[in-house]
Amino acid sequence: MVEDLRLDSLEGVGPVTTRKLSDAGIHNVMDLIVRGPVDIAAITGMEKDTAEKIVNKARQHLVEGGLIAKDFVSASEIYKHRQSIGKISTGTNCLDTLFDGGIETQALTEVYGEFGCGKTQFAHTLSVMVQKPKEEGGLDGGVLYIDTENTFRPERIVTIAKCHDMDPEKVLDRIIVARAYNSAHQILILEEAGAIIEENNIKLIVADSAVGLFRAEYLGRGTLSVRQQKLNHFVHLLSRIAETYNCAALATNQVMASPDVFFGDPIRPVGGNVVAHTSTYRIYFKKSGKKRIARMVDSPHHPEEEVIFALGAAGVMDLEEVDKKTKKTSKKATTKKVKTPKIEITVETPEVAATVEPTVETPEIATIEEPLVKEIESDDLEPTEASEVEATVEPTVEIKSDDLEPTEE
Repeated sequence: MVEDLRLDSLEGVGPVTTRKLSDAGIHNVMDLIVRGPVDIAAITGMEKDTAEKIVNKARQHLVEGGLIAKDFVSASEIYKHRQSIGKISTGTNCLDTLFDGGIETQALTEVYGEFGCGKTQFAHTLSVMVQKPKEEGGLDGGVLYIDTENTFRPERIVTIAKCHDMDPEKVLDRIIVARAYNSAHQILILEEAGAIIEENNIKLIVADSAVGLFRAEYLGRGTLSVRQQKLNHFVHLLSRIAETYNCAALATNQVMASPDVFFGDPIRPVGGNVVAHTSTYRIYFKKSGKKRIARMVDSPHHPEEEVIFALGAAGVMDLEEVDKKTKKTSKKATTKKVKTPKIEITVETPEVAATVEPTVETPEIATIEEPLVKEIESDDLEPTEASEVEATVEPTVEIKSDDLEPTEE
């Protein structure tokens, strides 16, 4: 298959033309389809008619090989083909419902919203989910992550991979990160991505964000037309790569506030109609406290609806999963607090009861005092005491008797 995609396999393409195309970043037949005749003529210096002939031969070669569709195809064939199209699950029931099963291959999905709404977290989650087998909602493929805002974090990939019971090292090895430092470098990375896509079996291309560098470099109305032309080239290139190489393309986009909107939501995506017309699916993420709302804004066949999701350790998550985890943590916290008072009560109450009982027992004191009182009351006086009393009393009585000696008159 690789030999069939070589440039020298085309009729009329000799060594000199092959060298020109290779120096311009075109390494195989599929790159000819992606770049187009106008771009090829500009970067190689050849005439436009010659470039058109080469591109047409490349397209015919791919049609014969069954890699791209024919020029005229019935709707039933297209319908059968779309039934077997690849989809990447988001890992949540709500977003899978919004996307009707997941992010589609051969299509460009744009996600826009303000800062902190979950765009980068969504991109990190898909970078892990695409590596799962097809039975589990993935495509068993790699990821090409174009980072324009320095927001890619391998630590986040490790956390999400652990939550999905995947090996973090293997997941990181299948993610190719390209750091873009300016808009020209961003376009160049995408132009030279053909060889990397084939070597690493790339099934997801992430551009986070797609418009940030263009917005920062081209300021003012005087540069608006140049910016839109370059941005149009990048977005169309991304869309053609996704369609030609049968992979999914995800582009995150920034927003701006429209000052002329007095009623409703003033948030508008950056890039204008150029990005809006090129994107196959357009989704709006917005914040609602700790919750996030995703709304399908534009789609060829999806209905316009909204779903609510949340952000957690596993990336994007369903609200039910987040509530379950919060309830479990709250239960653990309450059980820990209740256990300690129970131990204190069971230990302290017996000690208090044991110390109080001996002090309260009065019958023992009564039994000790009663015999003492009775003995004192019932004891007779000793005879010595009685005789002494009688002895003292008798002389007084004898004195009162009449036998007195006569006295002299």
